[in-house]
This record gives sequence, structure tokens and C-alpha cells, in this order.
Amino acid sequence: QVHLVQSGGGLVQAGESLTLSCVFSGDTFGKYNMGWFRQAPQAPGNDREFVGCITWNGAYSQTADSVRGRFTVARDDARSTVSLQMNSLKPEDTAVYYCAAQLRGGGSGIFRADAYPNWGQGTQVTVSS
Repeated sequence: QVHLVQSGGGLVQAGESLTLSCVFSGDTFGKYNMGWFRQAPQAPGNDREFVGCITWNGAYSQTADSVRGRFTVARDDARSTVSLQMNSLKPEDTAVYYCAAQLRGGGSGIFRADAYPNWGQGTQVTVSS
């Protein structure tokens, strides 16, 4: 059974940086695409918004338009960890952030929250202006 444990997050001022980490266990990390999503209180239907992803072999990564150039997704297979480096944070980045895992071969589902069966516990990121 896949288990994801997140760390990082907290309260920062606009323009500052944070790094979120997610440790994977319960299966072979190298078989899984990893994603980051966020959920803001004001989101329509409280949906989880795609933030970024990285494929099982690290060959492809992508970030959402809203964070591109500021956020970076990386994986460390030796530590079974995926990270989200967040720079130049803005108040609108305030949300609960989740890491997620799906078996490789997910295709376009790598961008969709409903295509990920495994989720971390979530961590709050608050950016003050």
C-alpha cells in the first residue's frame, strides 16, 4: 500500500521561498508519476488545482501556468522523495498543498487530480502580503 508523507509548508511573506517534500513508501518509487496539487478555500467546488508533476523516470516535468517560472518539481529516487520548490511566493499561492502518486502510463491523466489514487496528508502554505 502506497503511503505519502509530506513535510514543509508554513507562513511566509510575499516574495519568499518554501520547499515542500513528500516521502513515498509501500512500493517501488520508480514506477510512479508524482504530482502536486493545491486546494484553496475559495476554489470553485473546492477543487484540487494542478500545480506540477514529474514522470516516473524524471524525463518530463511540467508546472501550471500560474506557477511556471516560480515553482519547480524534482524527484530523488535514492530517497523516494519528490519536492516542490516554490520561489517568489504570492498571496494567491495560499492553499493546502498535496502530493500524489499514480502508476506510470497515466498519459494525460498526469495533470488530473482524479487520476491519482494515492495522496499525502496535505500541508498548509500561507503567503501574507
